[in-house]
Amino acid sequence: MERDPFISQEAVPSGWLDARGYGAKGDGVTDNTAAVQHALDTARKGGGGTVYLPPGRYLFRGSLKVPISVTLAGSFHAPPAHNGIRDAGLPKPGEDGTTLMVTGGAGSEEGEPFLTLDTNSTLKGVTIYYSEQDPQARPKPYPWTIAMRGKNPAVLDVELLNPYNGIDATQNERHLIRNVHGQPLRRGILVDQIYDIGRIENVHWNPWWSMSEPVLKLIKEEGEAFILGKTDWEYMLNCFGIFYAVGFRFTRFKHGPGNTVLTQCGHDIGPVAVLVEDVQSHAGVAFTNGQFMANIVVRESNSGPVKFHNCGFWPIETTTTQADLAGRGHITFNGCHFAGWDRKNEGVPCIRARCNGLTIAACDFMVAGKTQVEIGAEVKAAILMGNRLRGGEKIINRSAGAQIGLNAVV
Repeated sequence: MERDPFISQEAVPSGWLDARGYGAKGDGVTDNTAAVQHALDTARKGGGGTVYLPPGRYLFRGSLKVPISVTLAGSFHAPPAHNGIRDAGLPKPGEDGTTLMVTGGAGSEEGEPFLTLDTNSTLKGVTIYYSEQDPQARPKPYPWTIAMRGKNPAVLDVELLNPYNGIDATQNERHLIRNVHGQPLRRGILVDQIYDIGRIENVHWNPWWSMSEPVLKLIKEEGEAFILGKTDWEYMLNCFGIFYAVGFRFTRFKHGPGNTVLTQCGHDIGPVAVLVEDVQSHAGVAFTNGQFMANIVVRESNSGPVKFHNCGFWPIETTTTQADLAGRGHITFNGCHFAGWDRKNEGVPCIRARCNGLTIAACDFMVAGKTQVEIGAEVKAAILMGNRLRGGEKIINRSAGAQIGLNAVV
């Protein structure tokens, strides 16, 4: 009998449990839920360890729970890309490496996540692919793909090719999400109820799976790349999304708002890159070295500081005001540049401020002849200093607490 080229014959690393020894089959047909769960539970009984799935196509019709101190590992050592469904000639999911083909939970966002992590448990080195999702149709809802619980769970070197909802990082502490790529269709990562530092690094959401009109319509109208609620310090590095209705959303659920430090993060081609509904009043949110091809919106409900340092902003075709700012917090732009706004020449400003406080320093407003800033009467304190205002100063000030000066008008 001819061997299936997609079923691996490779040896298992020493000390790891081979899931095939518990009945797992990477043939794309056999439901592996019970077999892999048996292997994971066996590893836990032995005090922890790694369950290995060699390269293959592993079908799952149910859900998995990775126990305390257990790792479920595949063959990849970095997040792969499988956009062969979209681009002819490139790898398709399951043609190389370890692919988990998920079918359970179709039709509803409610229900058990496909895979739940516990304290000190890890998922790494796999592609997760919803094989019954049609790349040419409006996507079907599914529950969360990964739920992180307990303390110190980790997701490493994983491709979430086309989940409806990606990673639910709530009710856990010190989570680590590193090197994760893919195309979540409704929500990428949700963070809430984190009472010790969470870490999210090198997460990129790109349209690897489908660029069809029905898929992009959902992403552009309802998609949220990163959602952050209650978190007592969240550190984010090199995180990116494209086409989502909201790139980074900071909000208050029933446990309150959080605070986040973001470095080298950005969002491309979407109506709202950053939406601030609320952040912690004492700490807030700070972006450094970010890039945004979309708008910034701070709602009236916000109570904390929002800061942008060394960031770049440029428009999409529908951009009017680049930053629309409200709420009780103080908002800062330092060393930033703004490359386009008021695309329809309606006379709107680049930055419209109705927030409690505003600082704009050492920024470059690169479009000549258009209004740079409008400061509303609601603004209690505003400082506009040391900026480059090309084509002349066009600042509208209605605040009694504004200090404007030392700007280069060239």
